[in-house]
Amino acid sequence: MLIKRNISWKLILRYTWRNLVFFLVYSLIIFYAYHDLGFEDIDIPFEPLTVIGIAVSFYLGFKNSQSYDRFWEGRKIWGMIVNWSRTWGIRTLSLIQLDDPIADKELKRELLYRHIAWLNALRVQLRQPRSWTLQEGKLVERLFDRHNERNIESNQAYQFVGHDEYEAIKLRANPATHLIKNQGIIVQRLRKEGVIDGFQEMQLQEALGKFYDFQGMCERIKNTPFPRQYGYFSKVFTWIFVLLLPLGLLNIFENHVTDTVHPSQQISTMFLQMIPFTILIMWIFTTMEYVGDNSEDPFEGKANDVPMTALCRTIEIDLRDMLDEEDLPNPIKPKGEILY
Repeated sequence: MLIKRNISWKLILRYTWRNLVFFLVYSLIIFYAYHDLGFEDIDIPFEPLTVIGIAVSFYLGFKNSQSYDRFWEGRKIWGMIVNWSRTWGIRTLSLIQLDDPIADKELKRELLYRHIAWLNALRVQLRQPRSWTLQEGKLVERLFDRHNERNIESNQAYQFVGHDEYEAIKLRANPATHLIKNQGIIVQRLRKEGVIDGFQEMQLQEALGKFYDFQGMCERIKNTPFPRQYGYFSKVFTWIFVLLLPLGLLNIFENHVTDTVHPSQQISTMFLQMIPFTILIMWIFTTMEYVGDNSEDPFEGKANDVPMTALCRTIEIDLRDMLDEEDLPNPIKPKGEILY
């Protein structure tokens, strides 16, 4: 998640430099073919382009709105995970009471630590790519690889459960699911041993059920691609528009220059006006389309995604603080402009 109010142009150019170079070369070719090679029939009326541009704008607006809804739903789910994690912590500490203080402390620590392991296992699972995952350019991918947030080896679950349990869940298709299952088995055992009564068991199991619900909600977003008929055709329509744009602007700028500039300076003036404005319009439309693409999947560990690593650390600090631990970890800091 980008955490600065203004996005640096260094980061923007990481995403868009290839398009800018292409737009410059393409516009120069159109201009050269029209004025120097004599292909004067390549210009087209601007009115049809206006209609296409309006249609593309509506389509992009719809796509970006729906993409943002996916991001915001993901952020709300993780907000509920934060709240219910604190609820799990207070219910564990207040409802479970063993006669042996040392055993009591160890059991509560085990239950809260396993929950932290579940958070981190879920985070890593959600960040694994799918076949429809957006492929960035080399500069952007190199940035994310350097930050190392999408690597499955960044899983920190091993720090919060025993070695045997970690080795067992690591082989499972869905490790996060089995961590919650293990929590439920322990709660059931405590009920059979008379440590908690039926009502207390129900409260603890309710929290575990919520965690399954939240995991399922995240997996629904992760495993359901943004409808490709919208994602794909918005790109197609945008590029049709931007590729036709220089052809439609030839007459516009030529008529403007002819009416206001001396004949000896008309070509150079038209060049200085048409090329920058053409590139600017093309860049704006393709960037709007790209923003929608980057918001489709909020769990990929990229610049615009839900900061799951930071949220996991926030919950870890809260739960370990509930255990009265003193050596608490520091909150996750952003890497550059990005909070993961």
